[in-house]
Amino acid sequence: MSAPTIDAVTRARGAAARESWAEAYGLLRAQDAHPSRALTAADLAALADAAWWSGRVEESVTARLRAHAAFVASGDHRGAGLASWWLAHEYEALGRPATAAGWLHRAHHHLDDAPPCPEQSFLAWTDAETAAARGDPSAALAAARRMTALATRSGDAGLLALSRQAEASVLLSDGRRTEASALLDAAMRPVLAGALSGTVTGLLYDLVLTRCLETADLGRAVEWTNAAMEWTAPPWTGRPPAPLTAPAGENPFRGVCRAHRVQVLDLLGAWALAEAEARQACREVPVDRPGAAAAAYYTAGEVQRRQGRAAEAAASYARAHELGRLPQPGLALLRLAQGRPEAAVAGVGLALGRLGDPRRDLLGRARLLAARTEVALAVGDLPGAAGAAAGLELLAGDVPLLRATADAARGAVALAEARPEPALRLLRRALAGWLELRVPYEAARVRVLLAAAGRAVGGEAAARRELGAARAVFERLGAVPDARRAAALAAGGPRRGSAASSG
Repeated sequence: MSAPTIDAVTRARGAAARESWAEAYGLLRAQDAHPSRALTAADLAALADAAWWSGRVEESVTARLRAHAAFVASGDHRGAGLASWWLAHEYEALGRPATAAGWLHRAHHHLDDAPPCPEQSFLAWTDAETAAARGDPSAALAAARRMTALATRSGDAGLLALSRQAEASVLLSDGRRTEASALLDAAMRPVLAGALSGTVTGLLYDLVLTRCLETADLGRAVEWTNAAMEWTAPPWTGRPPAPLTAPAGENPFRGVCRAHRVQVLDLLGAWALAEAEARQACREVPVDRPGAAAAAYYTAGEVQRRQGRAAEAAASYARAHELGRLPQPGLALLRLAQGRPEAAVAGVGLALGRLGDPRRDLLGRARLLAARTEVALAVGDLPGAAGAAAGLELLAGDVPLLRATADAARGAVALAEARPEPALRLLRRALAGWLELRVPYEAARVRVLLAAAGRAVGGEAAARRELGAARAVFERLGAVPDARRAAALAAGGPRRGSAASSG
């Protein structure tokens, strides 16, 4: 190489080291355009990283394939193994599982017989996820702890944080929330301090927020989605960049983190912002992360459904379905609101039948069971409603959000069974839970049920107070159908009716 060429490559390596990805991409791409200026295997791996951060996913994969070939040619099995693992990861994200499996096999070929090395941590991580997916928590935990041992030995802070997340994920699936939460907090400490690379930081935000939402850990989800959005904010906002973690230009993790934030905003009742953020997330999500866009579309549909915007909700659910997400229970509840109870029953039943490991995505399972309770009450299927509510009770444990969901469902069933006293006890506890969590819509729905239960025992004044409070919340949220129902119930005075008639 000539002196100017060496200088350009040196500058490109420096740009990659400080995560100035747009600069690194431009310099490396320019050098790679000249056949006489061949990039090394490490430079090609850096080009792959820079291309991905610059939004060029297919070009990133191509560069990574070339990097793998270069590592093999030079006899660097560790480099080749790591490149193979990243290729498996990327092909899986692109929806090509067979190709991903081939590259994972290749990674094992390069690394299984090597002395202990940091690159083997990634294989242990995959082993943990595979074992968890097949329902073998013991093997999953052993693999996650093998990853932790390798990461500790390497002294790599990023690998250690990822290993703690992997171990926490296994423990959460096994119901060991206290141990898992401590590990998640430990994994996130260097992230929040800005001490890790952009890639590791982005991966951890995505993985940890996914687990927090699946396990209904609303407190951590709120805190860490806010931190994630600060990290992904464009550098031109004037916020001082955190060391090592503020990549120049666009951040491809921004849309993924925003999609998580949309789900949190929905729960907290910031519906207008949630819908706007959902639209923005769908514009930002990279092509290799369609699941994030699907989640954003689905949440937008939930806002639209509860506000009575049926056509828009149906379109949002359809888009989520196109991107690979079953749009339930939202679509079933939309059909119920449209006077199509048979479609609602079928939709919830289909979704419940497709559920996998009962220890994963507790919040998703709880929402389906809550919808099953509501739909069954609406069609007069008391045994079905009671069974779904009992399932929620088994699921809830001492998780506040799940407990409030279960109490509300059981209270609605007790009310439908003409047992107002147990209904009042359960519904009051549910209301206290939702209020403590600051989830306004669900709290208002419980108030409507409380009004019905109160009227059943002669508490007309208290019932009117609950309906007035519920109506105020519904109107603030723009939940027009619920607001009208609360107003009609308040105007109607004491009357007989089922829990379904109370919403």
